[in-house]
Amino acid sequence: MFNLLSSPAFLRALVWFDASTGLLLGALHLLLTASLAEWLGLPSGLLVVSGVLLLGYAALATRIARAHTMPRGNLWVLIVANFGWALASLALLLGNAVAPTFLGQAYLVVHVVSVAVIAELQWMGVRRLPAWAVA
Repeated sequence: MFNLLSSPAFLRALVWFDASTGLLLGALHLLLTASLAEWLGLPSGLLVVSGVLLLGYAALATRIARAHTMPRGNLWVLIVANFGWALASLALLLGNAVAPTFLGQAYLVVHVVSVAVIAELQWMGVRRLPAWAVA
């Protein structure tokens, strides 16, 4: 029986999706820093740093997605980074370091849930890939 998560094409599409969302959010964080800081109640410095990190992450994810055979080690870097991002977003949401607005709280919840789901799907996909599908 064919399992979608065992498909190298599914994992590659997921990495492309991850790269594109990282590029979009990174660009938004850098281009709309002042507006986002006001709307979300997050510090401008945090948005700038996260924007740069997101663009770097998107570059790595794009490199992995474009590779003929996706390097397994680099895929694990994406997975760990995504789980770390979800945990950092949760810490911002529940901690006292920042005081996000209601919209900022919703933004952080979306990050926690969506990034954790992407990381989980990537993790399941990498573990189930046949050895020939990745380097």
